[in-house]
Amino acid sequence: MGPHFLSRIFTPRSVAVIGASERPNALGTLVFSNLIDAGFNGELYPINPKHENVQGRKAYPDVEAIGRPVDMVVVATPARTVPGILRHCGEHGVKGAVVLSAGFSEGGRVGKRLEQEVMEIAKEYDLRLLGPNCLGIMRPSRGMNATFSNNRAQPGNLALVSQSGAICTGILDWAESQEIGFSAVVSMGDASDVDFGEVLDYLALDRETRSILVYVEGVRNARRFMSGLRAAARMKPVIVIKSGRHAEGSRAAMSHTGALVGADDVFDAALERAGAVRAMTIQQLFSAARILSSGYKIEGNRLAIVT
Repeated sequence: MGPHFLSRIFTPRSVAVIGASERPNALGTLVFSNLIDAGFNGELYPINPKHENVQGRKAYPDVEAIGRPVDMVVVATPARTVPGILRHCGEHGVKGAVVLSAGFSEGGRVGKRLEQEVMEIAKEYDLRLLGPNCLGIMRPSRGMNATFSNNRAQPGNLALVSQSGAICTGILDWAESQEIGFSAVVSMGDASDVDFGEVLDYLALDRETRSILVYVEGVRNARRFMSGLRAAARMKPVIVIKSGRHAEGSRAAMSHTGALVGADDVFDAALERAGAVRAMTIQQLFSAARILSSGYKIEGNRLAIVT
C-alpha cells in the first residue's frame, strides 16, 4: 500500500510559506516563525517577491524560483490572490496546500464565487487543499507547526480535528496546563476540499494517533463523513462535539465557516451508528481528552464510579 493521499499535508518533506514576512502580527510572519521555532525537519522556503531574506532565510519570488520539489504550500495572502497562487503552484507540481486566508464561502456571494474558482483549480491540478479560512495544521512529533497560533502543542497520541480555530487554541491552552500532547491538530476552516471524512480516514491509519477529538460545525459531504467516522471509530476512540444544536448556534456556524448544520437528532443517530461517542459540552470534551491521553485501559468489571 502506498502513502495516503493526505500525506502531502500531514507529512510534507518540504513546505513553502507564501506571504512569509517580518511584518509584526501578519499571518505570514506568524506561521513562518512557528515553523522555524517548532524545528520543522524538512526544507522550509519563504515566498515573498518584495524581500531577499525573511527571518534569516533566503526568500523566493514564487514556487518556480525555488527550483526544487515542494510538497506543500501554506498560503497567507488576501483571498483575491489565492486562485492565481494555487494555479502557479499546481503548474509546478505542488500537491498539498493549507489556505489560511479568509473571505470565501463564509463571506457571502462574492466569497462563494471565489471559493468555486479555487476548487476548480485544485481539481484541475490534483492539489488537495486544507481550508480556506483555517488556523492551519500541527504535527508536533515532526516539528511542524503550520499555524498562526500562539500555542505550541506537545507531542502525544491524541488527535484534534476542529472546524473552529478558536476551539483549537482554547483546547491547546487547556492541554498545556494539563501536560497533554497531540499527534495532530487540524483546523478545517471552511473545509472546501479536504473534509472531516478524509481527515478521519487518515487518522484511522496513523500510527501516532490513538484517539481522536472532533469539533463539528457542519458537514458538507455526509456520505464521506460517515465513511471516515466509521473507519476511525472501529479502530480508535472518537469523541465528537457539535455546535448548532439550537437555532442560534446554527446561524453562528453558518456565518463563521459557511457550514450547513443538520438536525441534531439526525446527527445523534449518525454518531451512534458509526460507533463514535458524543460530548455535549466543551467541559465533557476536556474530560474525554484527559482520560484518553492518560493511557489507562479498563478491562473487565473493575471500574468503580464515585459521584
